[in-house]
Amino acid sequence: MEKLVNELKQFDVAELTHMEIYTPDPEGTVRFFKELLGMIETARVGQSVYLRAFEDSYQHSLKVTERNEPGLGHMSFRASSKNALERRVRELEKSGAGKGWIDGDIGHGAAYQFVTPDNHRMEIIWEIEEYQASESEITVLKNRPQKRPTKGYPVRRLDHAMLMSKDVTGNKNLFMNELGFKLSEHIVKDDGTDLGIWLRVTNTVNELVFTEDEGTSEKGLGRLHHFAFLYGNTQNLYEVAEILTENGLEIEAGPFKHGISQTTSLYVYEPGGNRVELYGDPGYLIFNPDWKPVTWTQEEVEKAIMFFGSPLPKSFFANGTPTVKTLSLPKK
Repeated sequence: MEKLVNELKQFDVAELTHMEIYTPDPEGTVRFFKELLGMIETARVGQSVYLRAFEDSYQHSLKVTERNEPGLGHMSFRASSKNALERRVRELEKSGAGKGWIDGDIGHGAAYQFVTPDNHRMEIIWEIEEYQASESEITVLKNRPQKRPTKGYPVRRLDHAMLMSKDVTGNKNLFMNELGFKLSEHIVKDDGTDLGIWLRVTNTVNELVFTEDEGTSEKGLGRLHHFAFLYGNTQNLYEVAEILTENGLEIEAGPFKHGISQTTSLYVYEPGGNRVELYGDPGYLIFNPDWKPVTWTQEEVEKAIMFFGSPLPKSFFANGTPTVKTLSLPKK
Protein backbone atom coordinates (compact mmCIF):
# COMPACT_ATOMS: atom_id res chain seq x y z
CA MET A 1 0.00 0.00 0.00
CA GLU A 2 2.80 2.42 0.87
CA LYS A 3 4.42 1.79 -2.52
CA LEU A 4 1.11 2.56 -4.28
CA VAL A 5 0.69 5.79 -2.28
CA ASN A 6 4.19 6.91 -3.26
CA GLU A 7 3.57 6.12 -6.93
CA LEU A 8 0.30 8.07 -6.90
CA LYS A 9 2.04 11.03 -5.28
CA GLN A 10 4.45 11.33 -8.21
CA PHE A 11 1.55 12.00 -10.59
CA ASP A 12 -0.73 14.11 -8.39
CA VAL A 13 0.72 17.48 -9.49
CA ALA A 14 0.42 17.85 -13.25
CA GLU A 15 1.85 21.23 -14.23
CA LEU A 16 2.69 24.83 -13.50
CA THR A 17 -0.31 26.91 -14.58
CA HIS A 18 0.47 30.53 -13.74
CA MET A 19 2.43 33.01 -11.65
CA GLU A 20 1.71 36.32 -10.01
CA ILE A 21 4.43 38.96 -9.83
CA TYR A 22 4.50 42.27 -8.00
CA THR A 23 5.70 45.46 -9.68
CA PRO A 24 6.03 49.11 -8.62
CA ASP A 25 5.71 50.06 -12.32
CA PRO A 26 2.59 48.23 -13.54
CA GLU A 27 2.31 50.28 -16.74
CA GLY A 28 5.92 49.57 -17.70
CA THR A 29 5.72 45.90 -16.73
CA VAL A 30 2.52 45.28 -18.68
CA ARG A 31 3.89 47.12 -21.70
CA PHE A 32 7.04 44.96 -21.57
CA PHE A 33 5.06 41.72 -21.71
CA LYS A 34 2.45 42.89 -24.21
CA GLU A 35 4.35 45.15 -26.60
CA LEU A 36 7.77 43.44 -26.56
CA LEU A 37 7.05 39.79 -25.71
CA GLY A 38 3.70 39.60 -27.51
CA MET A 39 1.57 38.41 -24.57
CA ILE A 40 -2.18 38.89 -24.65
CA GLU A 41 -4.18 40.70 -21.97
CA THR A 42 -7.24 38.69 -20.90
CA ALA A 43 -8.53 40.67 -17.90
CA ARG A 44 -8.01 43.61 -15.53
CA VAL A 45 -9.34 43.54 -11.98
CA GLY A 46 -8.37 46.09 -9.34
CA GLN A 47 -4.59 46.47 -9.35
CA SER A 48 -3.98 43.32 -11.38
CA VAL A 49 -3.61 42.61 -15.11
CA TYR A 50 -3.88 39.04 -16.45
CA LEU A 51 -1.76 37.95 -19.43
CA ARG A 52 -1.12 34.81 -21.46
CA ALA A 53 1.34 33.56 -24.08
CA PHE A 54 -0.12 32.17 -27.29
CA GLU A 55 0.54 28.49 -26.50
CA ASP A 56 -0.57 28.63 -22.87
CA SER A 57 -3.63 26.42 -22.38
CA TYR A 58 -5.53 28.49 -19.85
CA GLN A 59 -6.97 31.97 -19.42
CA HIS A 60 -3.71 33.40 -18.15
CA SER A 61 -0.20 32.37 -17.19
CA LEU A 62 0.94 35.68 -15.67
CA LYS A 63 -0.81 37.97 -13.21
CA VAL A 64 0.84 41.38 -12.80
CA THR A 65 -0.12 43.15 -9.57
CA GLU A 66 0.89 46.63 -8.42
CA ARG A 67 2.87 46.76 -5.18
CA ASN A 68 5.54 49.01 -3.69
CA GLU A 69 8.34 46.48 -4.44
CA PRO A 70 8.86 43.86 -7.14
CA GLY A 71 8.79 40.17 -6.26
CA LEU A 72 6.71 37.01 -6.33
CA GLY A 73 3.01 37.11 -5.55
CA HIS A 74 2.39 33.39 -5.89
CA MET A 75 2.92 30.34 -8.06
CA SER A 76 0.04 28.05 -9.01
CA PHE A 77 0.17 24.34 -9.84
CA ARG A 78 -2.64 22.17 -11.16
CA ALA A 79 -3.39 18.75 -9.73
CA SER A 80 -4.01 15.85 -12.10
CA SER A 81 -7.56 15.31 -10.79
CA LYS A 82 -9.93 16.37 -8.05
CA ASN A 83 -8.94 13.33 -5.99
CA ALA A 84 -5.26 14.14 -6.51
CA LEU A 85 -5.87 17.66 -5.22
CA GLU A 86 -7.56 16.29 -2.11
CA ARG A 87 -4.67 13.89 -1.47
CA ARG A 88 -2.06 16.66 -1.75
CA VAL A 89 -4.08 18.98 0.49
CA ARG A 90 -4.17 16.33 3.20
CA GLU A 91 -0.40 15.95 3.03
CA LEU A 92 0.20 19.69 3.03
CA GLU A 93 -2.03 20.11 6.07
CA LYS A 94 -0.13 17.38 7.93
CA SER A 95 3.22 18.95 7.01
CA GLY A 96 2.28 22.32 8.52
CA ALA A 97 2.89 24.15 5.22
CA GLY A 98 -0.81 24.47 4.40
CA LYS A 99 -2.58 27.80 4.85
CA GLY A 100 -6.11 26.98 3.71
CA TRP A 101 -8.56 27.42 0.85
CA ILE A 102 -9.41 30.55 -1.12
CA ASP A 103 -12.42 30.89 -3.42
CA GLY A 104 -10.33 31.23 -6.56
CA ASP A 105 -9.43 33.92 -9.05
CA ILE A 106 -10.00 34.92 -12.66
CA GLY A 107 -9.91 31.75 -14.75
CA HIS A 108 -9.78 29.13 -11.99
CA GLY A 109 -11.76 27.74 -9.11
CA ALA A 110 -10.97 27.13 -5.47
CA ALA A 111 -7.27 27.02 -4.62
CA TYR A 112 -5.45 25.57 -1.65
CA GLN A 113 -2.67 27.85 -0.47
CA PHE A 114 0.59 26.79 1.14
CA VAL A 115 3.97 28.36 1.80
CA THR A 116 7.56 27.21 1.41
CA PRO A 117 10.04 27.31 4.32
CA ASP A 118 11.11 30.70 2.89
CA ASN A 119 7.50 32.01 2.81
CA HIS A 120 7.08 31.89 -0.96
CA ARG A 121 3.32 31.73 -1.50
CA MET A 122 2.03 28.76 -3.51
CA GLU A 123 -1.32 27.30 -4.48
CA ILE A 124 -2.64 24.09 -5.95
CA ILE A 125 -5.87 23.91 -7.99
CA TRP A 126 -7.99 21.56 -10.08
CA GLU A 127 -10.85 23.53 -11.64
CA ILE A 128 -9.58 25.87 -14.36
CA GLU A 129 -10.89 27.47 -17.56
CA GLU A 130 -9.27 26.64 -20.87
CA TYR A 131 -8.65 29.55 -23.19
CA GLN A 132 -11.25 30.07 -25.91
CA ALA A 133 -9.93 32.12 -28.80
CA SER A 134 -12.07 34.81 -30.38
CA GLU A 135 -13.13 34.25 -33.98
CA SER A 136 -10.29 36.43 -35.30
CA GLU A 137 -7.72 34.45 -33.25
CA ILE A 138 -8.78 30.95 -34.27
CA THR A 139 -5.94 29.05 -35.92
CA VAL A 140 -6.02 26.24 -38.48
CA LEU A 141 -3.66 24.41 -36.09
CA LYS A 142 -6.32 22.68 -34.02
CA ASN A 143 -3.72 21.61 -31.44
CA ARG A 144 -2.86 25.23 -30.54
CA PRO A 145 -5.09 27.62 -28.55
CA GLN A 146 -4.80 30.57 -30.96
CA LYS A 147 -2.91 32.16 -33.83
CA ARG A 148 0.62 33.36 -33.30
CA PRO A 149 0.38 37.08 -32.39
CA THR A 150 1.79 39.62 -34.82
CA LYS A 151 2.71 42.10 -32.09
CA GLY A 152 6.13 42.17 -30.43
CA TYR A 153 8.33 39.07 -30.51
CA PRO A 154 5.87 36.55 -29.02
CA VAL A 155 6.90 34.04 -26.36
CA ARG A 156 5.19 30.66 -26.58
CA ARG A 157 4.45 29.59 -22.99
CA LEU A 158 5.36 29.94 -19.33
CA ASP A 159 8.14 27.49 -18.48
CA HIS A 160 9.42 27.69 -14.89
CA ALA A 161 10.58 29.84 -12.00
CA MET A 162 13.71 29.96 -9.85
CA LEU A 163 13.26 30.98 -6.23
CA MET A 164 15.93 32.07 -3.77
CA SER A 165 16.14 30.19 -0.49
CA LYS A 166 17.83 30.12 2.89
CA ASP A 167 16.59 26.51 3.29
CA VAL A 168 17.12 24.62 0.03
CA THR A 169 16.90 21.24 1.77
CA GLY A 170 13.62 22.17 3.44
CA ASN A 171 12.15 23.09 0.07
CA LYS A 172 13.38 19.84 -1.46
CA ASN A 173 11.71 17.87 1.31
CA LEU A 174 8.43 19.77 0.98
CA PHE A 175 8.07 19.47 -2.78
CA MET A 176 9.35 15.91 -3.10
CA ASN A 177 7.73 14.40 0.00
CA GLU A 178 4.42 16.25 0.12
CA LEU A 179 3.84 17.02 -3.57
CA GLY A 180 5.67 14.30 -5.48
CA PHE A 181 8.10 16.49 -7.43
CA LYS A 182 11.14 14.71 -8.85
CA LEU A 183 14.74 15.90 -8.63
CA SER A 184 16.31 16.26 -12.09
CA GLU A 185 19.65 17.87 -11.25
CA HIS A 186 21.29 19.50 -8.25
CA ILE A 187 24.44 21.33 -7.20
CA VAL A 188 25.92 19.89 -4.02
CA LYS A 189 28.15 21.88 -1.68
CA ASP A 190 31.35 20.52 -0.18
CA ASP A 191 29.52 19.66 3.05
CA GLY A 192 27.03 17.47 1.14
CA THR A 193 24.06 19.87 1.32
CA ASP A 194 22.30 21.27 -1.73
CA LEU A 195 23.25 24.63 -3.18
CA GLY A 196 20.57 24.39 -5.87
CA ILE A 197 17.82 21.93 -6.85
CA TRP A 198 15.98 21.51 -10.18
CA LEU A 199 12.53 19.98 -9.64
CA ARG A 200 9.97 18.71 -12.14
CA VAL A 201 6.52 17.20 -12.47
CA THR A 202 6.59 16.77 -16.27
CA ASN A 203 9.22 15.47 -18.72
CA THR A 204 11.02 18.81 -18.79
CA VAL A 205 14.05 19.29 -16.53
CA ASN A 206 12.33 21.79 -14.25
CA GLU A 207 9.17 23.66 -13.42
CA LEU A 208 10.61 24.88 -10.13
CA VAL A 209 14.17 25.64 -9.01
CA PHE A 210 15.52 26.66 -5.61
CA THR A 211 19.00 28.12 -5.14
CA GLU A 212 20.72 29.36 -2.02
CA ASP A 213 20.14 33.08 -1.50
CA GLU A 214 23.58 34.69 -1.39
CA GLY A 215 22.21 38.24 -1.39
CA THR A 216 20.66 38.38 2.09
CA SER A 217 21.14 36.77 5.48
CA GLU A 218 17.46 37.11 6.36
CA LYS A 219 15.45 33.89 6.57
CA GLY A 220 11.88 33.66 5.36
CA LEU A 221 12.10 36.55 2.91
CA GLY A 222 10.84 34.51 -0.05
CA ARG A 223 12.74 36.17 -2.88
CA LEU A 224 12.28 35.60 -6.62
CA HIS A 225 15.36 35.02 -8.76
CA HIS A 226 13.58 34.79 -12.13
CA PHE A 227 10.72 33.26 -14.08
CA ALA A 228 10.99 32.02 -17.64
CA PHE A 229 9.10 31.96 -20.92
CA LEU A 230 9.92 29.66 -23.84
CA TYR A 231 10.66 30.58 -27.44
CA GLY A 232 12.00 27.27 -28.75
CA ASN A 233 14.99 28.21 -30.88
CA THR A 234 18.34 29.75 -29.94
CA GLN A 235 18.16 32.19 -32.88
CA ASN A 236 15.05 33.68 -31.26
CA LEU A 237 17.22 34.96 -28.42
CA TYR A 238 19.48 37.00 -30.68
CA GLU A 239 16.47 38.51 -32.41
CA VAL A 240 14.61 39.42 -29.23
CA ALA A 241 17.89 40.76 -27.74
CA GLU A 242 17.91 43.43 -30.46
CA ILE A 243 14.34 44.41 -29.65
CA LEU A 244 15.05 44.59 -25.91
CA THR A 245 18.21 46.66 -26.43
CA GLU A 246 16.49 49.07 -28.83
CA ASN A 247 13.86 49.65 -26.14
CA GLY A 248 16.35 50.39 -23.38
CA LEU A 249 15.93 47.16 -21.38
CA GLU A 250 18.82 45.85 -19.30
CA ILE A 251 20.03 42.45 -20.52
CA GLU A 252 21.92 41.04 -17.54
CA ALA A 253 23.39 37.96 -19.25
CA GLY A 254 23.27 35.94 -22.47
CA PRO A 255 22.48 34.62 -24.87
CA PHE A 256 24.38 31.57 -23.59
CA LYS A 257 23.95 27.84 -22.95
CA HIS A 258 23.30 26.30 -19.54
CA GLY A 259 25.06 23.15 -18.42
CA ILE A 260 22.12 22.16 -16.25
CA SER A 261 19.11 21.50 -18.54
CA GLN A 262 21.22 22.22 -21.69
CA THR A 263 18.93 25.13 -22.51
CA THR A 264 19.96 28.37 -24.19
CA SER A 265 18.78 31.56 -22.56
CA LEU A 266 19.13 35.23 -21.77
CA TYR A 267 18.17 37.21 -18.69
CA VAL A 268 16.57 40.63 -18.79
CA TYR A 269 15.05 42.92 -16.15
CA GLU A 270 11.49 44.05 -16.85
CA PRO A 271 10.71 47.69 -15.94
CA GLY A 272 9.33 46.77 -12.52
CA GLY A 273 12.65 45.22 -11.51
CA ASN A 274 11.95 41.48 -11.79
CA ARG A 275 14.42 39.28 -13.67
CA VAL A 276 12.91 37.40 -16.64
CA GLU A 277 14.57 34.50 -18.42
CA LEU A 278 13.85 33.83 -22.08
CA TYR A 279 14.45 30.26 -23.21
CA GLY A 280 15.73 29.50 -26.71
CA ASP A 281 16.51 25.82 -27.15
CA PRO A 282 14.33 24.13 -24.48
CA GLY A 283 17.00 21.57 -23.61
CA TYR A 284 16.55 17.85 -23.05
CA LEU A 285 13.49 15.89 -21.92
CA ILE A 286 13.38 13.11 -19.33
CA PHE A 287 11.46 9.93 -20.19
CA ASN A 288 13.47 7.45 -18.13
CA PRO A 289 11.21 6.32 -15.21
CA ASP A 290 14.34 5.39 -13.24
CA TRP A 291 16.13 8.71 -13.77
CA LYS A 292 19.03 9.31 -11.40
CA PRO A 293 19.48 12.99 -10.48
CA VAL A 294 22.52 14.59 -12.10
CA THR A 295 24.95 15.90 -9.48
CA TRP A 296 27.21 18.92 -9.95
CA THR A 297 29.79 19.88 -7.33
CA GLN A 298 30.31 23.32 -5.84
CA GLU A 299 33.49 23.64 -7.92
CA GLU A 300 31.45 23.01 -11.07
CA VAL A 301 28.90 25.79 -10.48
CA GLU A 302 30.12 27.97 -13.34
CA LYS A 303 29.84 25.13 -15.90
CA ALA A 304 26.55 24.00 -14.41
CA ILE A 305 25.01 27.43 -14.87
CA MET A 306 26.85 28.45 -18.02
CA PHE A 307 28.26 25.82 -20.39
CA PHE A 308 29.40 28.54 -22.78
CA GLY A 309 29.04 32.30 -23.06
CA SER A 310 30.36 35.43 -21.39
CA PRO A 311 31.05 35.19 -17.63
CA LEU A 312 28.01 35.76 -15.44
CA PRO A 313 27.99 39.04 -13.47
CA LYS A 314 28.01 38.94 -9.67
CA SER A 315 24.49 40.36 -9.75
CA PHE A 316 23.21 37.06 -11.16
CA PHE A 317 24.03 35.25 -7.92
CA ALA A 318 23.18 38.02 -5.43
CA ASN A 319 20.22 39.94 -6.87
CA GLY A 320 16.60 38.96 -6.41
CA THR A 321 13.28 40.60 -5.74
CA PRO A 322 12.35 42.13 -3.42
CA THR A 323 15.65 43.92 -2.95
CA VAL A 324 14.69 45.16 0.51
CA LYS A 325 14.45 43.16 3.73
CA THR A 326 10.72 43.44 4.27
CA LEU A 327 7.78 43.40 1.89
CA SER A 328 5.61 46.52 1.95
CA LEU A 329 1.87 46.47 2.29
CA PRO A 330 -0.19 46.79 -0.90
CA LYS A 331 -0.93 50.31 -2.08
CA LYS A 332 -4.34 51.56 -1.00
